[in-house]
Amino acid sequence: MKNAIIVHGKPGEKEYYSEEFPSSSNFAWIPWLQKQLIIRDIKADAPEMPFAFEPQYELWCKEYERFDITPKTILIGHSCGGGFLVRWLSEHKDVQVGRVILVSPWIDPDGENKYDFFRNFEIDPDFPSRTESVLMYTSDNDFDHCRASVFKIKEIASACEVREFEGYGHFIPMHMHTSEFPELVEDILK
Repeated sequence: MKNAIIVHGKPGEKEYYSEEFPSSSNFAWIPWLQKQLIIRDIKADAPEMPFAFEPQYELWCKEYERFDITPKTILIGHSCGGGFLVRWLSEHKDVQVGRVILVSPWIDPDGENKYDFFRNFEIDPDFPSRTESVLMYTSDNDFDHCRASVFKIKEIASACEVREFEGYGHFIPMHMHTSEFPELVEDILK
């Protein structure tokens, strides 16, 4: 049975603790995507990563690894969640997965973040060979550090594909003007 795991990004601390904002796993297009996959008979989970505003790799691994990860598993990660998947796949050389889509992945390319989420790891240039394929999304008006992350990942793991959008910003409702993302569903189902 096909399944999908959708890994959200890093919210701000105020958003994380505010009742006015949805939980990170219910932000932007994630709930819409989850439903689109479910109605297509793909079990879709969107784990809520602990203390997402201050990501700790070991805690995220513990939550993520509670789910079935098989050669049929589709992985989708947004922003820090996409960077998490790059690190996890780079460090788990014995795992084979299905299609991987990284939506504006962020890996702290300049090492400016105070967290050590992306320190002490190297992108495995061969991680795409353990997937069905890797597709990264970027937008012409995304944050510079996210665009730099996409191109750094592509430079190291050249088998990754890149799809560039116009005007989608960081792929959040404020930038996209919608919580739906039909292009993502189309690419997942290819």
